[in-house]
Amino acid sequence: MSTARYSVGLDLGTTNTALACAALDGKDAPVPFALEQVVAAGEHAPRPLLPSFLYLPADVELPAGAMALPWDKDPRSCVGTFARERAASVPGRVVSSAKSWLCHAGVDRRAPLLPAGAPDDLAKLSPVEVSARILGHLVRAWDHAHPDTPLAEQDVVLTVPASFDAVARALTEEAARSVGLERLTLLEEPQAALYAWVAKQGDAWRKHTKVGDLILVVDLGGGTTDFSLIEVKDEGGTLALHRVAVGDHILLGGDNMDLALAHRCKAKLEADGKVLDDWQLRALMHGCRAAKEELLENERKQKVPVAIPGRGSKLVGGTLRTELLRDELNETLLEGFFPEVPASARPHQAKKAGLTTLGLPYAHDAGITRHLAAFLDGRTPTKLLFNGGVTKSPLLRERIAGIVKGWLGGAFEVIDSPELDLAVAVGAAYYGRARTGKGVRIKGGASRAYYVGIERSELAVPGVPPRVDAVCIAPLGMEEGSEIELPMELGLVVGEPATFRFFSSSSRREDVPAATMDPKKAELAEVAPIEATLQGPAGALVPVKLHARVTEVGTLELSAVESATHKRHKLEFNIRVE
Repeated sequence: MSTARYSVGLDLGTTNTALACAALDGKDAPVPFALEQVVAAGEHAPRPLLPSFLYLPADVELPAGAMALPWDKDPRSCVGTFARERAASVPGRVVSSAKSWLCHAGVDRRAPLLPAGAPDDLAKLSPVEVSARILGHLVRAWDHAHPDTPLAEQDVVLTVPASFDAVARALTEEAARSVGLERLTLLEEPQAALYAWVAKQGDAWRKHTKVGDLILVVDLGGGTTDFSLIEVKDEGGTLALHRVAVGDHILLGGDNMDLALAHRCKAKLEADGKVLDDWQLRALMHGCRAAKEELLENERKQKVPVAIPGRGSKLVGGTLRTELLRDELNETLLEGFFPEVPASARPHQAKKAGLTTLGLPYAHDAGITRHLAAFLDGRTPTKLLFNGGVTKSPLLRERIAGIVKGWLGGAFEVIDSPELDLAVAVGAAYYGRARTGKGVRIKGGASRAYYVGIERSELAVPGVPPRVDAVCIAPLGMEEGSEIELPMELGLVVGEPATFRFFSSSSRREDVPAATMDPKKAELAEVAPIEATLQGPAGALVPVKLHARVTEVGTLELSAVESATHKRHKLEFNIRVE
C-alpha cells in the first residue's frame, strides 16, 4: 500500500457534505476542499458544500448533458446543489436525509426504500447505496482535482454522529468501503468540532482552557441532535482532553424544523381552500427549508415567498403560493424546538402529530432544550461549543446559550466556533494527522457500552417467557484496538442462524466486562440483534466464548470463538426487519 500524502476529513452530513484536507508532513491548519457539482441544468462549478441530496431523473426529464460533470458526461443521477433544487419540484425523485435512514433500526437499511413516495417507474435505492453514491461523488471530485494522489490512497477520516450505534457505524463503513475507501477511520462529529477549534487556536488552545473545564458540545445537524461533554485534565503537567459523556441517539434536527414549518404553511393554504397531497407536502417541506435558511441568514427580511407545483394539467397556473413570515419562524423554532425550560425539565413521552410523515422514527418530543437538560442532569459545563448547520443562526445560538446560562447561574463561556458548516470536516482532517503524533487527541474510547442478551436456563412456565440477562461485552470507554473475551462459556446453535439480543447504554460508565443485569431495570436500549451461523448438525450446540473488539476504524466487531478448536466466527448485525 502506497504512503498517504494527506489526511482527508469527510463530513457526510444529513443536509450537507464537506471535505477538508491536511498534509500529513506539515503543520498548517486543514483547509476545506471545494467540491465540483452540478449547480443548474448544464452548469457545474465547485462549491464548499455538497448538499446531501440525490436526484434520480426520468429519462425524458432533462436534455442530454444537463447533469454532465468533468469525469462523467452522461450520469444517470446527480448529487449536490442541483439535486437539492429539484426536490421542491419533483420530490418523488430526490432522496434526502439518507443519513437518518442509516440509523433507522425499524427498516432493512440494505433494502430499496428511497426516495420515499417515489413514482412506480423509479427503481428505489437503499440508504446504504444512497450514502455510497454521495461518497462516490466525493471520491471522483477529489480524484479529478488530484490525479496523482487519489482519495483511496489517502488517510480518510469519516465522521458519524456520536449517537450512531454499532450497526449504523458499520453500515457507514460499508458504504465508504464500497467506493474504495479502505484507509478509513470513523470519528464522532462533536469531537471533530472540538478538533476544529483546537486546529484554529493552535498551541494557544491551552491558554483558553484550564484543568477542570468541562466543555459542552451542542451539535445540531439536519437529522440528529448530539450532546457531548469533554473534560480538560492534567496529564503530567500537560493539559489533555477526555470525553466523559455522550448523549443518547436523538433523531431531531433541521429536518424536523422544516417539516414543522411546512405544516404551518400547509395550514395557511388549507385555510384558503387549497388541498395538499403527500407529494405536495414533501415539496412544501423543501420550500420551507430554503425559506428558513434565507430568513435565518438575513435578519432584515421579514418574509420569504414559498411556491410549490400544482397537480394536474395546469401546472403553472395551478402553482400554490404562500409565504413564511419571520414571526412564524421565530415562534415555531423558539417555542417549539427551543422552549425556555428549567434544568429539571425532561422530554415528554407522548407522540406529536406530523413528525413521522417521512417514515423516520423522530424523537417524540421536539423540545431540544428538554433533551439537553436531561443530558446534563445536574452536570455543570464551563464552556459551550456549537456545531452543526442549525446553529449558524445567531438567534438560535443566543437562545440555547441563554437557557444553559440560566441553569448554571455561574461563570459560563461560549467558545468562538469555527465555520460551522465546515468545522467537522476540518476537525476530522486534523484528527487524521494527530493520529500520526502531530497534534492533540481527545481520549475516551467507545462512546457506548454494549451488552449481549443471554436467556436463562429455567423451568418452563406457561405464559411466562424465559428471562434474559444483559451481560456487558464492551464497556463504555473501551479503547480502539483492544479486545475483550467474556469468561463464561456459552452454547451456540450450529447448522442454523443463532440470534442474540443486543443492548447498549451511553451512561453506565461503571459496568465492567461480564457484568450482568436486568436490561429493563438497567434502562438499556435494545438495538439490532446479532447473528452467527456455524457449520454442523442442525440444532447441535457448540461451546463458545464471545469476543468484542473495537477496531482501529472505530467500529465494534463481535465474534464467537469455539472452545475446542479456537475457530473464530464473526457475529453479524441483523438489520433485516421481519
